[in-house]
Amino acid sequence: MSRSPEAADKIALPPHAYVPGRTDRHPEDLFDAIKATVSDDVPVSQLDRTQAWIAGMLYFDAGYFWECHEVLEAVWMRTPDPSPERAMTQAIIQLANARLKLQMERPRASLRLCDMVTGHLGQCGTAQTILGKRVQDLAQQVKETRNFAIKCSIMQYQP
Repeated sequence: MSRSPEAADKIALPPHAYVPGRTDRHPEDLFDAIKATVSDDVPVSQLDRTQAWIAGMLYFDAGYFWECHEVLEAVWMRTPDPSPERAMTQAIIQLANARLKLQMERPRASLRLCDMVTGHLGQCGTAQTILGKRVQDLAQQVKETRNFAIKCSIMQYQP
């Protein structure tokens, strides 16, 4: 997922990627300032300019999938239900979850999440770009994640 380099330079990566069962969880308030950038004053069409969105994309690109979900949830809660913006945000959050499940060696859970992402993308309507993200690019990332999850699943069950 692409991001704005100048805006992303202002956001530091967390000290480590949280992977349940493997690494320590972050302090509860670590992302509060980032999530607070999503206020009622921000028009839905400009949510991709918030620090929460930019951090979410940065975290996703860097493999910080739990952290991506954590900050994008604030964006998701600000979107109207239903709306293309909400569907796109849910799709990215669930794709981050699918990739987190792969880190946790749970490929079947990842596959189920990929199905959910595909469903969310189907709710995006005819829009090609939502919140600066191309629907087609996200669909390609789902395909790549699904293919990797299938390979991992096969490897898990080989004697």
